[in-house]
Amino acid sequence: MKQLLLIFFIATACSAQNTLSMKEGDTSPEADLSQIAWMEGHWKGEAFGGITEEIWSPPLGDSMMFSFKLVADGKVVFYELGHIRAVDSTLIFELKHFGSDLKGWEEKDEVQRFKLIKVAENRLYFEGFTFERISDNEINIYGLIHQENGTLEEVTFHYKKSVL
Repeated sequence: MKQLLLIFFIATACSAQNTLSMKEGDTSPEADLSQIAWMEGHWKGEAFGGITEEIWSPPLGDSMMFSFKLVADGKVVFYELGHIRAVDSTLIFELKHFGSDLKGWEEKDEVQRFKLIKVAENRLYFEGFTFERISDNEINIYGLIHQENGTLEEVTFHYKKSVL
């Protein structure tokens, strides 16, 4: 199942409607964490046949840290840990995956990195990822997911704010 759910967010051209790809020669726009501070909080939703949960910290030390968990059939399937951090007057989204036993999926020094492409009124577009604010209590995260058959699929994570 790990291989089925192993997520490779790939920034390539495809039929995705809510995610963008960085074009060769493009640079990230100027941005700061205040433009995505609305992600702070405890969010719950459903995806991959289970319950998804994300917890985002407030901006501190030039980053916003998050944890993600997928639970299916009452068991943890995998975790992600990461952050959005301010670097050189822009933002970058970085993460690592872990199995339910906390064994890392990526190599020790490998990190999944997604450059900022565009900032809109209620959306931030990173390579293959889009964060969308619907309201104070509702968000969507769109991600390009590489399927076992080699195709890319845009998956929507619809979250509602939860109380810890």
